[in-house]
Amino acid sequence: MKKRHLLAPGPTPVLPEALLAMARPILYHRGPEYEVLLASVREGLKFLFQTKNEVLLFTSSGTGGMEGTVVNTLSPGDHAVVIRSGKFGERWGEICEAYGLQPQYIDVEWGRAVEPDLVAAALAADPSIKAVFATHTESSTGVIHDIEAIARIVGRTPAILVVDAIMSLGVASLPMDTWGVDVVVGGSQKGLMIPPGLAFCAVSDKAWAMVRQSRLPKFYFNFLAERKSLEKNQNTFTPAVSLVMALHESLAAIRAEGLTALFARHDRLARATRAGVRALGLELFTDRPTPALTAVVAPSGLEAGAIVKRLRAAHGITISGGQAQLKGKIFRLAHLGYADESDVVICLAALERTLTDLGYPVKLGEGVRAAQEVLSQAG
Repeated sequence: MKKRHLLAPGPTPVLPEALLAMARPILYHRGPEYEVLLASVREGLKFLFQTKNEVLLFTSSGTGGMEGTVVNTLSPGDHAVVIRSGKFGERWGEICEAYGLQPQYIDVEWGRAVEPDLVAAALAADPSIKAVFATHTESSTGVIHDIEAIARIVGRTPAILVVDAIMSLGVASLPMDTWGVDVVVGGSQKGLMIPPGLAFCAVSDKAWAMVRQSRLPKFYFNFLAERKSLEKNQNTFTPAVSLVMALHESLAAIRAEGLTALFARHDRLARATRAGVRALGLELFTDRPTPALTAVVAPSGLEAGAIVKRLRAAHGITISGGQAQLKGKIFRLAHLGYADESDVVICLAALERTLTDLGYPVKLGEGVRAAQEVLSQAG
């Protein structure tokens, strides 16, 4: 028998209370019980997004929320800036191009954070730009971008700032209202500790003004229709009721922990993981790492995929390798959502043995010791 540990960037392990909620008898989505449930979920999402704005909820992957944001804020031929620093930054551009928009790309070396001045320069060069599309945590590289600085720049213009926070929601603080972010897109299967299937879009007043003027085609992802439904504690179309029930439990757990403690926990786990990785003589892929995951450069002579496969086969631990141009070059250790100190220690211990088995000499226990020192110092 082998115990399984899911330490990939998503989906992540599901909160036990959420699993139990999904096992309960399903609610009728037009009944009074569901209305009470959704009213509570709406408030919980505002708490998590740190906003007074309505947070729209759709049954879809996070990509659905991204596409919905594009079609609800822009019109044919509009100009937009897209920050491409990894696979998911590229996705913003692919969606824009699919709808006939004219994205202008700020291309950033994978593993590096974008310089906010580049955003300022792009906006100054083309005053017709309607939106800037960014990614908070680029999960393909492990980098976190300085959204606060970018928001200050975009906020001085008529353009809106749209942020993919699918990887960072519930992991790294992104105070939407305080920073002045106009649309924040989230997903259910990462920091929220429930299965895939729900997307969230929090929309500012500035963005709602653009929504009312948008002329791109839309049907299911109709922000105006969904907001009207939410005001009655309803969804426009049949929602994934069991997932909403699970979400209710997740949001309750997040509120009970508190945002300060929630973000501090993720920061502590990330610092411990990074310390353990460095103690093994391994190199981090980025110098501005997210608290959600740690991207590690495979040691010379080893293919990252071999490390991923060995960890799963020999130790029951599922992590992720690199994507696209990073395939075979990096591996990614996640420490988000329903994760704690034991997950970090178990993962590093197994990584030590895996590297040794694959012919890369490490001192067993060295990575675990370094991580434990960080965890002990943090209390």
